[in-house]
Amino acid sequence: MVTEKMNIPYISLGLQHKDIKQEILNSIGTLLDSGQFILGEESQRFEKSFAELCGTKYAIGVANGTDALFLSLLALGIGKGDEVITAPNSFLASASSVAIAGATPVFADVRADFNLDPVQVEKAITPRTKAIIAVHLTGRPAPLDELNILAKKHNIHLIEDAAQAIGARYKGKAVGSYGITGCFSLHPLKNLAACGDGGVITTNDESVYQHLMLARNHGLKNRDECTFFSYNSRLDNLQAAILNIKLKHLDTWTNRRRAIAKQYQQAFQGLDMIIPNDTEHEKAVYHTFIIQTKLRNELQQFLKEAGIDSKVHYPVAIHQQEAAAYLGYRKGDFPVTEKQVETILSLPVYAELADKQVDYIILHVKKFFGK
Repeated sequence: MVTEKMNIPYISLGLQHKDIKQEILNSIGTLLDSGQFILGEESQRFEKSFAELCGTKYAIGVANGTDALFLSLLALGIGKGDEVITAPNSFLASASSVAIAGATPVFADVRADFNLDPVQVEKAITPRTKAIIAVHLTGRPAPLDELNILAKKHNIHLIEDAAQAIGARYKGKAVGSYGITGCFSLHPLKNLAACGDGGVITTNDESVYQHLMLARNHGLKNRDECTFFSYNSRLDNLQAAILNIKLKHLDTWTNRRRAIAKQYQQAFQGLDMIIPNDTEHEKAVYHTFIIQTKLRNELQQFLKEAGIDSKVHYPVAIHQQEAAAYLGYRKGDFPVTEKQVETILSLPVYAELADKQVDYIILHVKKFFGK
């Protein structure tokens, strides 16, 4: 039994690079000598590998996950006067990307698994609705079959916000392969993390792919000719070189996250909390491991005193943010989301956690509940 006090951070970004640091440095050194810093061979290799991972025809590296969503919307012609339905419990980029594209974010409540409720989505569809952004929150797949049926029924697009879900699968297929586009973040906190910002868009649609290849690079079809005015949103070749190394370890890291999650799930049975669990048709990647308890604040303080850091993802729902006030939503509009905001707590689940640290976290959660 663990008895000595530990200090366990919620995340420790440096630990991930401990065993692969030299390989990364060697790759960076080669890149520095080559002088290929923008849209070079490393970027092309990363895009090819990423598309293979997701089972899509194409992958396009971009500057960040928000740009992945934003550029996807523009590629689909979505803008002023249009509406896009998404979840109110996500990181704000899911909605802000819609707003900065000129369209209106429309929210629909979620289910117990934190993902969009298709029943509520259909209620929110209007003649102005052009797309649904399904957020795979916590790394758990949204109900893609049901949302795809809705999208086809109403002749609108399904876009996947897979920022937290690299490697997750739904009914045997990778997330990012169901929608017209899949939008991924490579932020340092993500399961596949650049050493800086980065993002990827996946698609099986050739016309969308061709548009995005220009859209991320000022609309240039070559060095001197511009097809349409656009943005500078390229994934740096340096980050691609790092990511090419990390991709080789992604399965190992994902398996470790899932193993830690399984330990938590088994240990917390019978405690006064709601525990996340995969269904038989899902493979979640546990970007976050979020429990729900009415004693959230007390548990968080108890863990802090024991040296265990935890977080709340996210303490303020998007529809309750000052930036969203113009949308006119009020308290009570999304009861499931608003209840979850008061009870959610994220425990450490990163792959570098040692077994003794996991045991220590389990010990103190159970101790808090008197078990």
